[in-house]
Amino acid sequence: MARRWRGAAAKPPTCTDCHSEHRIEPLKGASPIRISERICSQCHASERINAKYRLPADRVKTFLGSYHGLAGRLGSTRAANCASCHGVHFILPSSDPRSSIHPNHLVETCGKCHPGATESFAIHRVHVDLDSGADFGSVVNRWVRRAYLVLIFLVVGSFTLHNGLLWWRKAAAARQASLAGEPRMDANQRWQHGLLALSFIVLALSGFALQFPDSWAAWVLGSDETIRRWSHRIAAIVLAVLGGYHLYYVAWTAPGRQLVRDLWFARPDAREFAANARYLMGRGRPTHGHARFGYAEKIEYWSVFWGTVIMGVTGLILWFPVAATQVLPRWAVDVALTIHYYEAVLACLAIVVWHFYHVIFDPEVYPLNWAFWTGRRARPASSSATLPDDRRSG
Repeated sequence: MARRWRGAAAKPPTCTDCHSEHRIEPLKGASPIRISERICSQCHASERINAKYRLPADRVKTFLGSYHGLAGRLGSTRAANCASCHGVHFILPSSDPRSSIHPNHLVETCGKCHPGATESFAIHRVHVDLDSGADFGSVVNRWVRRAYLVLIFLVVGSFTLHNGLLWWRKAAAARQASLAGEPRMDANQRWQHGLLALSFIVLALSGFALQFPDSWAAWVLGSDETIRRWSHRIAAIVLAVLGGYHLYYVAWTAPGRQLVRDLWFARPDAREFAANARYLMGRGRPTHGHARFGYAEKIEYWSVFWGTVIMGVTGLILWFPVAATQVLPRWAVDVALTIHYYEAVLACLAIVVWHFYHVIFDPEVYPLNWAFWTGRRARPASSSATLPDDRRSG
């Protein structure tokens, strides 16, 4: 490289610009993406250097968008990098007859990786900017791209509108059918469920935003620490108040006491679970009990009860660590943080895998179980499956 710049007025790059200073790094065998992003881009992605020496300003960007750049970004170690075409210690402009990218040497240069390369193949441009290319091929490519973008928008947009309206109509029909179904929740219980769902969503979003400040969850909340912290705490207060009210509700009101009785595990639940286990193994038919809640809903209810207590206690320790360490050892705060985080992961995954299946993705209730809104659940078509006699009688 220095041979080209010897005696020139411009300041050439030195060995340490590419190989670092105190720890000399060999670049032979380095990944293509490392060479292009960490080595060559130091100069060729610099607006100051490109402007000063009148160099093209888009060389790193267009390389990363080319086949070679995309292959390198996906982890390929065999894809060509900048040095594969331009050389290493003897880099010359394409106008120099000695350059490896001079038109007279392109077939030879490309042929190192593409055996049998022809002159027609070799004249293909690697650094192509579709938005600014002025040659005929770039113009054609640009207009083809624009036409496809319009086509994609129209076709996929039409499909989305069609299926969205179809989903809405089917969801409305399912909601109407659920109005004649069996009672599940009264208005008070539906309000409690709604507040629980809302506070849980805010807690999950703000909690993971606090744990991962560079994530999309943090971006949704404005990437502001104060917003993340207080939205998490306010949602926690709402959940705590709701939990306190629910304890009062199930202890001092007749509908609440009945709710607990209906959600308590009973012997028929074991028989229903055993029958469904046989069905999952390909023996027998699925079973739907006639009770108000099945074992799936009971598992969810008591899991929420258990998880809310754990998250509430550990959350208070994390909110008031100084007060907590007056009665607990300091390591208890770290343990509380671990429990709080992994309990949150467990809760979110359980909601997605267990709850969402039973209220959304189960083919018998898809696209949605409207019990949270109407208080009633339509009896599945397969409810006539073989049931124990005491479950048939309700």
